[in-house]
Amino acid sequence: MKNKKSYAELMKSRQTLKSEAESASMLDIYIQMILDEAGLKRKLALLELQINDALDQRNQPLFMDLSKQYADVSHCLK
Repeated sequence: MKNKKSYAELMKSRQTLKSEAESASMLDIYIQMILDEAGLKRKLALLELQINDALDQRNQPLFMDLSKQYADVSHCLK
């Protein structure tokens, strides 16, 4: 009989396990958000370099295309 837990004890342990699972999934979400933001910032940095090169080469069509891509990516960060 000593090994049997009361209903209240079972509910407490179940709630603890549920809280731990929710914390783990929230941590996964935060990690994914950080990785996504880092990827977007890297993409913006690469686009800036490409835009500068297009300006140096006076390549207007390329500049316009890259500028649109830059605006689309930067909109994702807001």
